[in-house]
Amino acid sequence: MYFVLLGLFLIVCNLAGVGPMAEWDWNSLDIFKMLWPFGLAVIWWVWADQTGYNKRREMEKIENKRTERRVSNLAALGMDKHGRKKKRRAQP
Repeated sequence: MYFVLLGLFLIVCNLAGVGPMAEWDWNSLDIFKMLWPFGLAVIWWVWADQTGYNKRREMEKIENKRTERRVSNLAALGMDKHGRKKKRRAQP
């Protein structure tokens, strides 16, 4: 995502005429100076999909939500995280 944002930043700066990007020409090899972040983004996405990086992160998020939901439900029932009822103190 950061590569895409960087690429958009370079293109917007070129179109707005800001900084050294204003001198880059769309008809020459300068176009590669603006488009290289998009190429890196594609390489990153292909690598992340092929290695399972995205799927692992998604599974971790789901597992964390499940654990938090279980703990909050057990707390609402008056139990600890292992499903044991909390001992109540005897009143004097």
